[in-house]
Amino acid sequence: MESFSLILAIVVVTALAFDFTNGFHDTANAMATTISTGALKPKVAVAMSAVLNLVGAFLSVEVANTISKGLVDETGIRPEVIFAALVGAILWNLLTWLVGLPSSSSHALMGGLIGAAVASAGLGAVNGDVLVTKVLLPAVAAPIVAGAAALLASRMTYSLGRRADGKAAAKGYRAGQIASAGLVSLAHGTNDAQKTMGIITLALIAGGSLAPDSDPPVWVILGAGLAIALGTYLGGWRIIRTMGKGLTDLQPQQGFAAQTSAATVILASSHLGFSLSTTHSVSGAVMGAGLGRKGGVVRWSTATRMFVAWGLTLPAAALVAALAEWVCRLGDWGTALVAVFLMAASFAIWRISRREVVDHTNVVDTDPAAGTPGPPPEPAGVVTTAMAAVSPPPAGVTDHLAATLPAPVTTADSKAPSAATTV
Repeated sequence: MESFSLILAIVVVTALAFDFTNGFHDTANAMATTISTGALKPKVAVAMSAVLNLVGAFLSVEVANTISKGLVDETGIRPEVIFAALVGAILWNLLTWLVGLPSSSSHALMGGLIGAAVASAGLGAVNGDVLVTKVLLPAVAAPIVAGAAALLASRMTYSLGRRADGKAAAKGYRAGQIASAGLVSLAHGTNDAQKTMGIITLALIAGGSLAPDSDPPVWVILGAGLAIALGTYLGGWRIIRTMGKGLTDLQPQQGFAAQTSAATVILASSHLGFSLSTTHSVSGAVMGAGLGRKGGVVRWSTATRMFVAWGLTLPAAALVAALAEWVCRLGDWGTALVAVFLMAASFAIWRISRREVVDHTNVVDTDPAAGTPGPPPEPAGVVTTAMAAVSPPPAGVTDHLAATLPAPVTTADSKAPSAATTV
């Protein structure tokens, strides 16, 4: 290592701070369905996810190389540009966490990097083919593929388990759900921790501490893995609540199908070097699993807000990063001003979040009458209503309706007493 300047140290610390926010922002991807179905206690779930995120960080560097070597032209990129990119990504992560929306940390980072690079060196600094093939196309395809797979898997599990004992089947699916949740956590560490590795590696190359085209050093891999694991353990309870209960209500069979489908998509993309959003994959799988059960409900108003957040992630993070890069260009005092703004804004968001505390004690509470901060019931959308109308009622509803209807009136010749004469 030739040199390690103050600005480079600031960039590394800020990158690890982003990785920390990525961890608690994306905990819901792995554990929301497991917690909502009761397969694992909340604190046990996030602890398990944290350990597997750390393990996953050591499995591959393909995604890290996509970021450090492919998305932007590393020649001419200064460490201040990467710092500005991280500012845009962190603020977007915190804002969406505050409102409980599962947006993509990956796309926030990509948007920040693109915005800062364009502000610094123009449009030519971004490799358009890499952006389209390894960022934008996977962003669109991931939720569709994962959703379709989860829908089919849910229907298959219900069909195969139709004659199985109810309690035994539920127990088995809960065990399977725990295993699949672990697989999602491992996949998340393999994919998302690498993004921070790539950013730090890019900063080290830009600062002259690494040769161009270098792979992430071991200390970078370890630091990124520990940061995302710590963030995961603290738990993004607001987003866990939205993903587990606010989007749809899942049974163990559906949770197992959703997590297995999402993990398969994420691991495949990591192997190919795609900078995939685990949020998009898991959200699509949760919605697909919600529609996979007869009578299942997807709360489309929540899904619509989530889709809007997805669409705003890249441009919003890019805009903030571009403004931050412009201020950093003013010199050391400009960089210091951006750093102070980042810390002040982060503290303000945290203070606002304390007005309505969501943690492991109330993350699965959804009863507004009890004074809990769970999401209020939302009306089913047109799609869900139409699907429910053609589905048979759940078990027990028919008996309940029969018990509440008046008895049929008998004829005078009948030997049974009529409903009018029954006391």
